[in-house]
Amino acid sequence: MGFTYRDAGVDVEGGNRFVSRIAPLVKSTFSDRVITGIGGFGALFSGSFPGMSDPVLVSGTDGVGTKLKLAQWMNRHDTIGIDAVAMCVNDLLVSGAEPLFFLDYIACGRLNEEVMVRVVSGLAEGCRIAGCSLVGGETAEHPGVMQADDYDIAGFAVGVVDRPKIIDGGAIRPGDAIIGLPSSGVHSNGFSMVRKLLFELKAYTPDSRVHGLEGSLGEVLLEPTRIYCKPVLECIRKGALINGMVHITGGGFYENIPRILPADSAAVIEKNSYTPHPVFDLIQREGRVEEREMFTTFNMGIGLMMFTAKDHADVLMGLLRDAGENPVLAGTVEKRKEGAVVLV
Repeated sequence: MGFTYRDAGVDVEGGNRFVSRIAPLVKSTFSDRVITGIGGFGALFSGSFPGMSDPVLVSGTDGVGTKLKLAQWMNRHDTIGIDAVAMCVNDLLVSGAEPLFFLDYIACGRLNEEVMVRVVSGLAEGCRIAGCSLVGGETAEHPGVMQADDYDIAGFAVGVVDRPKIIDGGAIRPGDAIIGLPSSGVHSNGFSMVRKLLFELKAYTPDSRVHGLEGSLGEVLLEPTRIYCKPVLECIRKGALINGMVHITGGGFYENIPRILPADSAAVIEKNSYTPHPVFDLIQREGRVEEREMFTTFNMGIGLMMFTAKDHADVLMGLLRDAGENPVLAGTVEKRKEGAVVLV
């Protein structure tokens, strides 16, 4: 027989089997807006929004970063897809947008069906948590470019918000309250630092048991990024007055919060208003990491911040609790010149 694509390292038949195995997972996320099935060249999605006066589409893309290396090290691939969805849909949410659909792109050195099915199961679960449809994706084998067992994942999401209800921070004023929603841990940012410090320099392993952490270190670090869409959108539907929102991702407090603050305003965060996840204490202690570095690299226990008028804070906190969240009053907005984020 002549030279084949399989001889070059690409298994077309395996790819077809993989698609047939993930089809039920993908279809389980479909809303009634999804018009096409699995296998088309493009996904068709109904663009009719009768409840909105001026619907605006919001798009976003992101990845999981080097958290993937930990998942591969631990051979735990069923949650990393949740992270991929979370990193995209939480970014849509801060505009007040409801996520509609999600697509993924997975590049791998060699298609390992069992691993990839588990990855897609996580993507489907993330979409169910977010309330959106997994309408398509691409899994590409890259032999010679990536090691056989390596893979990387990127996500793409589209949402919609009615133009009069867009949340962009323009309504934030001095005196506004800052409400924080807890993270589940490190989420999906800062893992290059975490891996270098804890696993290379300090010789921890994923199986290490650390006082104060529930479960092994690997399990704690692999905990998926929280998806805030359903509880926050429920609050908005119930009339919550939100002047701005921030998804705390790469760049932490110091780089994300200023993105929505008006000029000459500062977010004054009270560090004692909440208790960060204990994994951050471990990182800071083991690396003797300065406070500013911690709050620039990590979410420090707050995954989403919401800004609202002071006299509406109690109402919003109540709505969030009713939606199953545990909000904290993390600080206030003040008119200051010395910096956009102040920790007290």
